Amino acid sequence: MVTMTAPTPDADGHTVSPDAGALVVDRRSGKVGVVMGHVGPHVQLRPPRGGREWDVPPEDVRTPTPTEELSAKVAVANRRWGR
Repeated sequence: MVTMTAPTPDADGHTVSPDAGALVVDRRSGKVGVVMGHVGPHVQLRPPRGGREWDVPPEDVRTPTPTEELSAKVAVANRRWGR
């Protein structure tokens, strides 16, 4: 997993979306997700342990706190070990 920096405006004032593989939080739901890609104006996120993707406007994603990031990494590791 890659940790991202917060989305920032580019020179034209448009929000720059996080790169694929970045770990982010959906501000609307509080769910942590991995950026899978971009479709139209939205960022596609997937739960770190796998599952169904969902779309989020780039302005509604944020950098995870250290606790959120660690929790997501532990969930992925637990899945690998069948827990």
